[in-house]
Amino acid sequence: MCGVAGYIDKKENVVQQSLISAMTEVISHRGPDAFGHYLGRNFALGHRRLAIVDLSEDGRQPMQYPATGCVITYNGEIYNYLELRAELESAGYQFHTKTDTEVILAAYAAWGEACVQRFNGMWSFAIYDPHKEILFCSRDRFGVKPFYYLDDAGRFAFGSEIRQLLPLAGAQANEQVVLDFLLTSFADHADETFFKGIHKLPAGHNLIYDLNSHVFRIERFYRITQQPQWTSKGVEQAAGDYVGLLDDAVKVRLRADVPVGTCLSGGLDSSSVATLAAKRYAPLAGKPFIGITAIGESPRTDESAFAQEVAKEGGMKWVPLRPTYDDFVRTLPDVVAAQEEPYAGPSVNMQWFVMRTAREQGITVLLDGQGGDETLLGYEKYYAAHIATVWREKGVFSAVRAVLDARRNNAKMGFLNTAKYLIAGLSAPARYRFYRYQHRYLKALPPLPSQLSAYSRACLDEFALQELEISKTNLPILLRYEDKNSMAHSIETRLPFLDYRALEAALSIPAGFKIKDGWTKWVLRKGMADKMPASIVWRKNKLGFEAPEDLWLGKHRSQMKSTVLASPLLNKLCDIATLGAMYEKLDLRTQWRLYSTALWEEKFGVRS
Repeated sequence: MCGVAGYIDKKENVVQQSLISAMTEVISHRGPDAFGHYLGRNFALGHRRLAIVDLSEDGRQPMQYPATGCVITYNGEIYNYLELRAELESAGYQFHTKTDTEVILAAYAAWGEACVQRFNGMWSFAIYDPHKEILFCSRDRFGVKPFYYLDDAGRFAFGSEIRQLLPLAGAQANEQVVLDFLLTSFADHADETFFKGIHKLPAGHNLIYDLNSHVFRIERFYRITQQPQWTSKGVEQAAGDYVGLLDDAVKVRLRADVPVGTCLSGGLDSSSVATLAAKRYAPLAGKPFIGITAIGESPRTDESAFAQEVAKEGGMKWVPLRPTYDDFVRTLPDVVAAQEEPYAGPSVNMQWFVMRTAREQGITVLLDGQGGDETLLGYEKYYAAHIATVWREKGVFSAVRAVLDARRNNAKMGFLNTAKYLIAGLSAPARYRFYRYQHRYLKALPPLPSQLSAYSRACLDEFALQELEISKTNLPILLRYEDKNSMAHSIETRLPFLDYRALEAALSIPAGFKIKDGWTKWVLRKGMADKMPASIVWRKNKLGFEAPEDLWLGKHRSQMKSTVLASPLLNKLCDIATLGAMYEKLDLRTQWRLYSTALWEEKFGVRS
């Protein structure tokens, strides 16, 4: 796990090393172990290294492959690198290091741009090909690792973080993105960022830049495909086979030459990952696997009893932490700086404390349960698509039964919440009218956002909904939060649920096996039933590392309000008198989004 940088001068000038050095220095937290630069005819590549595999000097980057002269700067992990290396060695390719970085270079030599199809991992890289005079850039299937870029008349530049590009682009607000965020909370549904002129390479895409013509193209290399063999499996076999895939995803993500631990909230997803990993890790490492749990000050958000039970059953070393309101206030500037863009709630701050504790514990790699909800229909909002599908396929009486099952086996699915999710999910105009009323302090309300319409259409088809949530409306923003929080502490996080084999299996399993008898994520529950306590497997509520928002934001309300009302950007976008009069009555998440936007504006000197 590392940080990358690149700069191309379109006027064919030589790029000064001081420029690329500055672009890498500002992300030293992503790679505290080493740095390097490569200067080409009219371009430069930079790298910061966090050593995970092959800790020797052989792992330094940018790395050049002797057989082809190709040079790479790379951020990520290819988990199946050992298998790929064996295949390439049998084809005659030679290796001089034990790194996965060299495997990427050999794979590119063997298979060209199609090499990414063979990778099981997370990545963001750029390969200079001296024979074609191109930069071949790629971002992993689901966008676990970031790739930001800017393109103007005189230059093309890219990096792992936005702060690398701000001296080039300037910190100007992308007001449409800000409005979308304030109105709907959506943020990472497009390739734009909150900064005007700075873009993201979409997940599952390559960018090929011609260094002679200074023209680039972006091509998609991956789409989620359903695997037909899963439709013929019975529910018991599907559960067993799926957990088998998840177990293998955990196994390959334990490959590291540094200590590995896990985030452990006590919920089903993190508990499953922790249980599977602990069984494998302790015999190999000769010491217990470590699980880290953030405990909220409010009893309502306290899952520590569940996490402690999982740790005890799995023979883990359990590390609980209890962030207070004072901790939240003291570290808030650091979290805002690390995130680089506004974020939707203080649960991000809770995650930040987990990453800090991992670093204090000497852990460099953390497993996490991110992606379990999106792939296995775990969120309550997915009941809308489930009920609509049941109605369409089996009729109204079966749909009513689905509503009753959900109410019985999910603590949050009373009739009122069920109706709310159905209306909000299936009717974009109704949801939009609610948003317009809720945010009537905005001076110019945008038209019905396309992502709301797309979400409503997708709610009629569970596969379409999952694909949308994974690619645009839910997972991307969570991955952004996690990458920024972890790398701020020089921590690499690995996500077994986003192993593409497990993800495609999850999306291929019949929807009735994922939400069954009102239980969400049924195949995971069934598959883990003989591996974890029933109190964990058959829990009816879920929290995650949820912050005690009522407590923290209640204490912080006056500071939040004064910061919001003083924001030049919000004064431009909002009728500030109306906002001031309404502020106390807004829901906490809306208050937070306004506050987060103002903090971001102040921290990065954003111009409107």
